Amino acid sequence: MLSVSTVWVSPGHRSRKVEEHVVSQHTPSTGLHPTHHPHRAAPAATANDRTSSVPDESLDAAPRLDGVRIAMINWRDPWQSVAGGAETYAWQISRYLVRCGAEVVFVTSRERGQARAETRDGIAIRRMGGPWTVYLRVMLWLLVRRRRFHAAFDCMNGIPFFSRIVLPRRTRVISIVHHVHDLQFNAYFSPPLARLGRFIESWVASRVYASCPTVTVSESSRRAMRDKLGWRAPITIVHNGGPARAQLPPTPPRTDLGSPAIVFLGRLVVQKRVTRVVDAVAELRSRYPGLRAHIVGRGPESVPLRERIDHHGLHDVVHLHGFLPEAEKNAVLAGATLHVTPSEFEGWGLTVIEAAAHGVPTVAYDVDGLRDSVRHGETGWLVRDGETLTDVVERALRELADPVRAAEIRQACRDWAAQFTWERSGCAMAHLLAAELHRTPERRGLLR
Repeated sequence: MLSVSTVWVSPGHRSRKVEEHVVSQHTPSTGLHPTHHPHRAAPAATANDRTSSVPDESLDAAPRLDGVRIAMINWRDPWQSVAGGAETYAWQISRYLVRCGAEVVFVTSRERGQARAETRDGIAIRRMGGPWTVYLRVMLWLLVRRRRFHAAFDCMNGIPFFSRIVLPRRTRVISIVHHVHDLQFNAYFSPPLARLGRFIESWVASRVYASCPTVTVSESSRRAMRDKLGWRAPITIVHNGGPARAQLPPTPPRTDLGSPAIVFLGRLVVQKRVTRVVDAVAELRSRYPGLRAHIVGRGPESVPLRERIDHHGLHDVVHLHGFLPEAEKNAVLAGATLHVTPSEFEGWGLTVIEAAAHGVPTVAYDVDGLRDSVRHGETGWLVRDGETLTDVVERALRELADPVRAAEIRQACRDWAAQFTWERSGCAMAHLLAAELHRTPERRGLLR
């Protein structure tokens, strides 16, 4: 049931009135809730923060946004070679807003060979600049068109696009932050540039966007933003989505993956630490002769990954699939025994929910984001301090060898994944945007 209430929030030193749309959600079959974790106490919520959830009938509950012109500003688009969960999130939210009647322009960088302008799913795409020049190019592009948009979503991948500075005050800007980068800057830049990146992410961005509502995707990311960045703006959690259970294609699982079969799904980049999967397989191989590992994804770390496979002599055990079309990817996921993601941090862990939708549990480190998407002991296992990835993977395989326990875990995975759909996420974001537009008198006539 949808209810609309008026609440007061205080971003920093300035109080302001917003319309908060709250939709109650109850899942009798599981009793699971996205922000509940039995192994630790939840942090106290602040007056600025809230978590959005919406029912299955989300399009009926969503506000109409006819005539609202929106810029969705994101570092990459979903078709670039190292696109990940942030790109999927921005695109799926854009698709939903278009369905609500909005006109969305997806502003992003351009890889070699990509068109500078095209339209997909009713969304106009404008590409400009490379990985680093895109920031200046986008600011100039927005400056020229500064009176065109009613709202902008500024997706911050460590460094924001500073749209709040470029766009007029009447344009509503919503910041999207998936996770705190912090020490991740050290993996890509020299010490001076890494310090500059951390300074911009924390001190600069938290002040530039102090008056803007902010969206993140997990409770641990929200906590890290408060603790590490000193973020002042109100932060709303809008979880990543996934395909609704009814929308999952009837893909038969592959039966030739190994027994047991481990899968990694994601970008092959430094922070994903995929070589740890190879190392774990090397240690477990003698105890599990039928063990096979399948790595699905692409990225710059494919070269060191092949070198690690060569080092261990695992050519017939670890299979690098590269990028797979959706149907083939789903067949590999559905046929796996266990999903392993050794990432050092995530905003949420979109692949965790993808695997869970197929009834496949995950082993992950107890780090920001992943400790939210993996329910320890229910839908997967977390590697805690003092434990190794190999130890926890072996414990998981032992539990899954029991048919009764395996069936229990797989059902819990499906029930957990069913709570996260792009319909729900899109509706939550549409309500947040509608509340922001409602604060601007000249924009209220746009909403119905």
